[in-house]
Parts: sequence; structure tokens; C-alpha cells
Amino acid sequence: MTAISNLDDFRALDPFFGIIKEGLTGLADGDHFFDLLADDVVFDYVITVPNYPRHIVGRTAVAELYRSYGETIMLHRCFDLAIHHDRRTGVVVLEYASEDRLAATGNDYSNRYISVLTLTERKVTRWRDYLDPIAVFDAVGWPTSW
Repeated sequence: MTAISNLDDFRALDPFFGIIKEGLTGLADGDHFFDLLADDVVFDYVITVPNYPRHIVGRTAVAELYRSYGETIMLHRCFDLAIHHDRRTGVVVLEYASEDRLAATGNDYSNRYISVLTLTERKVTRWRDYLDPIAVFDAVGWPTSW
């Protein structure tokens, strides 16, 4: 498994990492969020915001996408976790919420998420992510063009 360097770069995401680890307790192996992911994991951001990647392949690519997250948003907490697990297919659906603060303005930001994960051999091999884009726009501003 490829190591992810400088884990301190991801400190702003600690509440997110914690709730995902909690949701996967007993289902996936790994000490850190990135350890839960297979090297060739596929992330699809199904409902997202303009200019955000819709498809990412590989644990290292996910880490690089998330590395600068703290420059934009500082997570305060993630909470309200609901876990739905289909043992037959290995699919886990995690529902959760976050309360955050925008780094540039200090404005509050909150959102709700649904993450649909496929597990294979106790690693996340596929991640489909859904969020409320209107909550993002309300916090950071509405796009002037699409």
C-alpha cells in the first residue's frame, strides 16, 4: 500500500476522517482514513459543485485532492451518523452532517452528505459522494456562470 506523506496537512479534515472511521468500524481495516482506501479506489462525486473533480482514481489522487482542504474550509465537527450496510454486496451507505467555517471569510458553513461505499477485502474500493450544493453556494457565493 502506498503511504500518504505529511498527514498533518490533512488536520482540517480530522472530524470527517473520524466519522468515516466510526462508520466503517468492524467493516474496513486501517488506522487512518487513507488506510481504509484501496490503492486503486475510485471516487465519484455525483452531486457536487462546479469545477470540482467528478471522478478520481487512486488513493494518492484522493489525498492530493484533499491536501489543501484546510485552506478553504475548517471542519468543526461531523455528526448525525447513520450507517446502512448490505453484507451481501459489501455496500455501506453513510449519512452524516458537518459544521464548518470558511477559512477566507470566517463564515459558518454546514452540509449533509451521503457516501455510498463499496468494500472489497476490508478496503474501500469505490466511493460515491453526494452533498447539498446549495449549502455550498450559500456559504461561498453562487457561481456567476456554469
